Amino acid sequence: MKNYLLHDEWKIIEEGFNPEYNEISESCFSIGNGRFGQRANFEEQYSGKSLQGSYVAGVYYPDKTRVGWWKIGYPEYFAKVLNAPNWIGIDVQVDGEVLDLATAKVLSFRRELDMRRGVLIRNFQVKMVSGKELEVSSTRFCSMANTEVGAIRYEVKPLNFSGNIQFTPFVDADVVNQDANWDEKFWVVVAKQAKRRSAYITAETKKTAFQVCTGMKFSVSRNGEKIKEEIVPTLEEKFISLSTTVACKKGDRVVLHKYAGIISSRYYDKSQLMSRCMEVVNEAYDSGFKNLLKAHEQVWSDKWKEADIVIEGDVAAQQGIRFNIFQLYQTYTGDDPRLNIGPKGFTGEKYGGSTYWDTEAYCLPFYLATAEQNVARNLLVYRYRHLPKAIENAEKLGFTGGAALYPMVTMNGEECHNEWEITFEEIHRNGAIAYAIFDYIRYTGDWDYLPEYGLDVLIGIARFWAQRVHWSEPKQKFVMHGVTGPNEYENNINNNWYTNYIAAWCMKYTVEAMDHVKSTDADRWAELVAKLNFDERETVAWMNIVDNMYYPEDEEKGIFLQQEGFLDKEIRTVDTLKPEERPLNQNWSWDRILRSCFIKQADVLQGLYFFEDQFDEDTHRRNFEFYEPLTVHESSLSACVHAILASRLGMHEKAYEMYLRTARLDLDDYNNDTEDGLHITSMAGTWMALVEGFGGMRAEDDMLAFDPHLPEKWNSYNFHIRWRNHFLHILVGKDGAALKNNADQPLKVKLRGEIVEVPAQGEVKF
Repeated sequence: MKNYLLHDEWKIIEEGFNPEYNEISESCFSIGNGRFGQRANFEEQYSGKSLQGSYVAGVYYPDKTRVGWWKIGYPEYFAKVLNAPNWIGIDVQVDGEVLDLATAKVLSFRRELDMRRGVLIRNFQVKMVSGKELEVSSTRFCSMANTEVGAIRYEVKPLNFSGNIQFTPFVDADVVNQDANWDEKFWVVVAKQAKRRSAYITAETKKTAFQVCTGMKFSVSRNGEKIKEEIVPTLEEKFISLSTTVACKKGDRVVLHKYAGIISSRYYDKSQLMSRCMEVVNEAYDSGFKNLLKAHEQVWSDKWKEADIVIEGDVAAQQGIRFNIFQLYQTYTGDDPRLNIGPKGFTGEKYGGSTYWDTEAYCLPFYLATAEQNVARNLLVYRYRHLPKAIENAEKLGFTGGAALYPMVTMNGEECHNEWEITFEEIHRNGAIAYAIFDYIRYTGDWDYLPEYGLDVLIGIARFWAQRVHWSEPKQKFVMHGVTGPNEYENNINNNWYTNYIAAWCMKYTVEAMDHVKSTDADRWAELVAKLNFDERETVAWMNIVDNMYYPEDEEKGIFLQQEGFLDKEIRTVDTLKPEERPLNQNWSWDRILRSCFIKQADVLQGLYFFEDQFDEDTHRRNFEFYEPLTVHESSLSACVHAILASRLGMHEKAYEMYLRTARLDLDDYNNDTEDGLHITSMAGTWMALVEGFGGMRAEDDMLAFDPHLPEKWNSYNFHIRWRNHFLHILVGKDGAALKNNADQPLKVKLRGEIVEVPAQGEVKF
């Protein structure tokens, strides 16, 4: 665990240069706007350890899978969001000497991410090899007001010399993905153009033929006055730059403003990309840095008014939750149903930037409660549009009759994960997608979603489960063999409790959803029967499975078994591990991990989280007290679920421990992997840990319910919630709690089990 970032309520601050942590900082200080994003790489050259990363939403490449032994049904490729053309670069030379923080002596350094404003700021002083000293400051943002624009203000001040400083802003399409399976470069330049102050490159991805036009325009001033400089262009195959040299005296302030446009063929015809990019860049240049920044800051101000969570008395906890909310909003805005949320967002390449079950299980609740309803709806529509591919995925594995297996990892609906135990076995992801439909309707009351989109998906999923189980004569039950549950430290196991449970629940919920559509929209039901070739006898088979599913358990301990034979393992708790053995996945062989009892993330407990109301408190407590001490929390998705369950059980110290772990997972690099990128989807789990855990928020009986408690270290906390055209504010303090209804209609809610009506524009205290 690292602890080099300063604690601050609104800022992430690195004071002093830490080259050994530079890739971690590049992740933590990343910025984006939903359409593109940028790791916190330096504008000037840096020859030290760095992961260059510029990413454009929805632009991906099907990198051919690299395995030694091909298996039938194996995905042909691993899709990945590409490292896109670099728009931030500004090379600097002082009398011919390159500015490089890896070779210069760094006298002072400060990097700051201002989350309130959405701005990355860097200030440093260096002594170059020649002895010349410089002061440099840069300010950068990806505009939330115009999501095709990025802007940089880069200032240089000579401290102990007079001389010539050459600035070379550039666009570089000769980029690589660190995770390329075959060390291949994925971009081909199809057009480029340089004008006096501007330059443009249009690059196309191999195979998928996405095009991105990246353009720039710049200006230079000295001591506040613009310079009419001579500009020298350089055009190479995949690189274009414009150089200018400025004569400086000691103490002069030279400022370069760079305006970039990032335009994708996902939104424009390819023939229009270059001209559109020019329009965007020229408009940004004419608006100027200050005006662009002001508009950008206003968007963030509006978002924070609705989404902020305020914690008093614990700066580390406050910084953590704001960091998580900030990263979520700059990753996904919800205006395009073709896009989804990758586990790393725009902050790194690991996991390919693809879509996992994380979206449905963790991200959907966040967007349900903090954004317009269409944002969460679009996340579900994304899966509906991929239903034909999900059916194809199932067919590749031998399933028939419209059975649908949604991919573990995807960009376009096809499975593209390159680990067999995940691709073939971690099928519980189907359940998360069905649960998300249930969760969305429960929260929004949007029953129209079922006949329009949802039921098609549910029937496909139910058909899959019906074929995936088989009848066990010895047990006289339906069983499911050869699966991997949420705990990926177990592979190819039989009767994972969570997978069996959610499979049965999916089939039962699908029957209930069908009954609803039959009774409310008979015409649509008739259309679906014809479209899906549905036979009523299918529901009889499903309910037979539901009634006769096998669930492994240990009656003596009163717990559900993670899988058959789990108690045959050597059961030892995590506190028996040596510190140098953690994380296990970086210190133990995979064989040793698989044979151990240690759990990567909530598995049985994931089911108890989803289906809380189907089990009594004693069942929750017995299972939590058995499984949590065995859990190493080496999945980013683990701590949040445990925080929520601990809160429900009144285990407040454990809940706070787990909250702090999820809130500061990346800032403190708990699992020694932040350098690969941030854990964006688990950040939604952090929000859940506070709102559903400490706040005790539930959607039940067609209304919201709250049962909050206050962590001992906090003086108070408050948050906002959207609920069916209402906007609520909840404050929890040492003297009690209050709920304010900011809508023009009254609202009934449950407060600690009692139904209370909150007046329009009114407040209740409890």
